[in-house]
Amino acid sequence: MLYKFKSRATADLIMLEANGRQVLEIIGKTPDDEHGIITVEQIPAAISALEAASAEDVTKRSATPEDASEEEGATASSNESVGLSQRIAPFVDMLRRSAAEGKEVVW
Repeated sequence: MLYKFKSRATADLIMLEANGRQVLEIIGKTPDDEHGIITVEQIPAAISALEAASAEDVTKRSATPEDASEEEGATASSNESVGLSQRIAPFVDMLRRSAAEGKEVVW
């Protein structure tokens, strides 16, 4: 399943199910709903929640493991994978542009 986010202020944004669910959970929406809305009034809180989750993810990724030899493989793979901040960047941009034009975001 894919999540397709729409706004009259931007082009559509498509996310894979796992990423879309994560984003919706972060902003306090129910990912099990087939359709939903982020109102203009809810957008600032959604952006704040996403930015806080992104900062937490960066902190977790940059933390050094206590036993480098044991977790060397895990650290290398996590540093090479796509982080939350990269995954949410297009969505945060959509939210900001939608807020600037006074348009809601739906899925």
